[in-house]
Amino acid sequence: MDLTLLWVLLPLVTVAWGQYGDYGYAYHQYHDYSDDGWVNLNRQGFSYQCPHGQVVVAVRSIFNKKEGSDRQWNYACMPTPQSLGEPTECWWEEINRAGMEWYQTCSNNGLVAGFQSRYFESVLDREWQFYCCRYSKRCPYSCWLTTEYPGHYGEEMDMISYNYDYYMRGATTTFSAVERDRQWKFIMCRMTDYDCEFANV
Repeated sequence: MDLTLLWVLLPLVTVAWGQYGDYGYAYHQYHDYSDDGWVNLNRQGFSYQCPHGQVVVAVRSIFNKKEGSDRQWNYACMPTPQSLGEPTECWWEEINRAGMEWYQTCSNNGLVAGFQSRYFESVLDREWQFYCCRYSKRCPYSCWLTTEYPGHYGEEMDMISYNYDYYMRGATTTFSAVERDRQWKFIMCRMTDYDCEFANV
């Protein structure tokens, strides 16, 4: 009886390992980045895009009070599963202004595939844009917010999505006028495996 159960469960474990194994690889590759892996220097603007057909699954950042209360940033991407298909269009979302709290999801049911940012010395903060990609007519569902990253202003930030079938759709941020830093909550959603008629969920 136990042997039969093992033969039934073994293929399921193998499939799960195959799905999550790639994320493990991305996690180790992401954590092996040296200081040279940052996409920006302090007080510098940057534009980062995942390769075609990939989305952002990890965000890392360090804060430097002495360098304009700014952060250096690093990202990791993963290919989307074949069931989602290829992206049908990609675009830059509207700018989220520096010094303000904001909430934004990719329009047109898009997924986050990049970030663009510019630093403003006058407010010691950055403006932000998401690079979003739409996959056919797929729609988001079962969305949730992550915990705050970083846990406290000024701390190192390290957000990694281990959920194979959840994708980043946007974020909400708070800004501290005292600490001159931001805390982020990322909006994570599942995507339908069929086309739906809603243009923006």
